[in-house]
Amino acid sequence: MFKKLDILIIKSFIGPFVVTFFISLFVLVMQFFWLYMDELIGKGLSIWTIVQLLVYMSATLVPLALPLSVLLASIMTFGDLGENFELVAIKSAGISLLRFMRPMMAFVGGITLLAFLFNNNAIPVANLKALSLLYDVRNSKPTLNIKPDQFNNDLQGYAIRVGSKDEDGFTIHDILIYDHSDPYGNNKVVVAKQGKMIPTADKRALIFRLEDGWRYEEQYEHGTHATGLPQVRMHFARWDKVFMLPEFTRTNQDLFKNAILMMDAKQLYDTIDSMDEKKGTPGKAVNSYMSPYLTLSNKLKEDTLLTKKMATVTAKPIVYEDNFLEVVDSNKRAMVMQTVSNNLRNLKSLMDNNCLNEKLQADNYIKFSVEFHRKFALSFACFLLFLIGAPLGAIIRKGGLGLPLVFAVFFFITFHILNITGEKLAKSGSLPPWAGMWMSSILLLPIAVWLVNTARNDSQLLNKELYVRLWRRIKAYFTKKDKAIAR
Repeated sequence: MFKKLDILIIKSFIGPFVVTFFISLFVLVMQFFWLYMDELIGKGLSIWTIVQLLVYMSATLVPLALPLSVLLASIMTFGDLGENFELVAIKSAGISLLRFMRPMMAFVGGITLLAFLFNNNAIPVANLKALSLLYDVRNSKPTLNIKPDQFNNDLQGYAIRVGSKDEDGFTIHDILIYDHSDPYGNNKVVVAKQGKMIPTADKRALIFRLEDGWRYEEQYEHGTHATGLPQVRMHFARWDKVFMLPEFTRTNQDLFKNAILMMDAKQLYDTIDSMDEKKGTPGKAVNSYMSPYLTLSNKLKEDTLLTKKMATVTAKPIVYEDNFLEVVDSNKRAMVMQTVSNNLRNLKSLMDNNCLNEKLQADNYIKFSVEFHRKFALSFACFLLFLIGAPLGAIIRKGGLGLPLVFAVFFFITFHILNITGEKLAKSGSLPPWAGMWMSSILLLPIAVWLVNTARNDSQLLNKELYVRLWRRIKAYFTKKDKAIAR
């Protein structure tokens, strides 16, 4: 009997989980596409490049889509069982809610483990592919977009201006082309009354089919401008000028491999461990920075020549009332002050650099620690949100995408806001990295325990009739009080 119930609950969960996972992932990917739409449009990217970027970004968004889909699917599953009175039948047979949830806990525990393995092994690779491709897309030049009465410099070595453009987008008038591709400078100019812009079939070149125009070219000799040489002018009835469009190129991905987002948990842990060993190194170097400038605090070795000479001096120490400059010759005081000023300036610069280096080390330590705990915290979120969703579904006793979706969105937004807030507090140094990244789980875990306990006791927490009866009692109480006052 128990095996049949276990299979029933798992089968009831798998369907909503798969559907909600892909819906959540699709919504998150569309959000990414909407944010970066301006950077993707107008750059001549192939459909395959855009598909690659969306696939890689989909993989990076899986850790966020999994907790949401687990939460929504668990509310829908247990809500549907409660709505069809299957939970009542199961409890009447003497099976507790926790026993009924046990197979689901094991199944979601497996999802949590797979989520960690995916976060640890697949996400660094997906981040490498996605972020390197996004970097190349951001830095690629836009395709040629010529606007009337504006010079366009998208094509390297050329400046193009058209007086007007017809509604078809291809026919242009009053064309002026400056050719800067020659190493001698702007010595070629093309002027035409009208023409057409014709892209090639492979989109790699753009043909300007010009009509009724002139080509001007100044002559140069031996790398210098010869004043006596004539200017060449040539009229054409029709002339095709071919421009090669800038191609989308990829950067070597090895340049991104050492970034934080491209590391797994072991690499992050090893980096954090090495940072722990180096912690405080900049502070320890302060003495070595200061010793060349603070000579009075230096200990002299007994076998040095200066120490031996000082031992033979029997003169009394010099006593001065106001300042040290009294014992310095007047003609050397300016030089002494300049030396002191330079030493203090150099010492301040060394201290500033040392403080900046120590701050950078502290910031990097926090960033690596945050990323290390993120891999575990987001994976555990799947199990935590299941502990919230399953008892919540049993309490509301509603299936489908109505009320369960409202509660799922509310708890997920709460989790997401707490997660972002904790991460920002950790990165700012207000909280330790582990506390910031686990803050959402720590705050929501008591709610999950309370919901499980409430569902076990068949609470009427979300029963509409309970609140209707409560309202009637409150209304009757105040009605009696009004009658008593009226008397």
